[in-house]
Amino acid sequence: MAGPTHALAHRTIDTNGIRMHLAEQGTGPLVLLCHGFPESWYSWRHQLPALAAAGFRAVAPDMRGYGQTDRPAAIDQYTVFHLVGDMVGVLDALGEAQAVVVGHDWGAPVAWHCALLRPDRFRAVVGMSVPFGGRGPGRSTLALRKASGEFFNYILYFQKPGAAEAELERDPRESLRRMLVGVAGDAPLKQMPPKDSAFLPSLPDRSSLPAWLTDGDLDFYGAEFRRTGFAGGLNWYRNLDRNWELSAALAGAKITVPALFVAGTNDVVVATRPQQMQAMPKLIPNLRKIALVPGVGHWTQQEGPAEVNGELISFLEGL
Repeated sequence: MAGPTHALAHRTIDTNGIRMHLAEQGTGPLVLLCHGFPESWYSWRHQLPALAAAGFRAVAPDMRGYGQTDRPAAIDQYTVFHLVGDMVGVLDALGEAQAVVVGHDWGAPVAWHCALLRPDRFRAVVGMSVPFGGRGPGRSTLALRKASGEFFNYILYFQKPGAAEAELERDPRESLRRMLVGVAGDAPLKQMPPKDSAFLPSLPDRSSLPAWLTDGDLDFYGAEFRRTGFAGGLNWYRNLDRNWELSAALAGAKITVPALFVAGTNDVVVATRPQQMQAMPKLIPNLRKIALVPGVGHWTQQEGPAEVNGELISFLEGL
């Protein structure tokens, strides 16, 4: 049964040593929505009212380093363990014993690790776009260098502090447009450039915005990143090897809580991670469903909001 209408509200809380901005809508069981790069709470603008109407308390933070949340200067303050700690702190600040945690893009590894490390606090998990593959056999950047060869890899490009910031911050709104358009479901194909390329030229482009992205959306994103810069979000990538070093004790660990995975059929992340897709049922014994949304690219919940909301609410109501 649908709940009463609730207005979107904003607040700032203390969590894990930082101040964090939250967007919140609805009452009922808590659903925590973790965004990825380069996004904000606004990425969940279609899910917040839908979840509220379905009888849930939907909360979307600006994650560490983003939006109106604090942006620590030190790179080592952005490990996955900091990020999971932030989410546990959100539950504490809201007075909630448990939540269902949902994550898209970089938010997906956060959500997976919330469920892996604290199943007592996160009673179920939804990952979008990025499958759970467990701890890899070696350092992430070494594997990426081997796989990329002589071609450009954006994650390797992001490793060096300053270079990506300088490129993306020349025109934040245009950078956001290129990124959001470049890996959408209808993005044109483009041959991968050589490894000494910059980031934005490596992305496909198109003259018009897709139907799911408006000028107003771009204005919001552009204004946020013009104010904050990109370093906070980029620092998540700069902890890939550190995350691997710190997570030795998690090798082979399984996620035991009920889980859902949602992605688009045209998502480049899913296409490039077949081994992780195959491993998920073994690593997540209670994986209820892998839902692939036709025609949707990387920006799962923004490109296919109706389909994603349907899958999310069906999963939540079945818990």
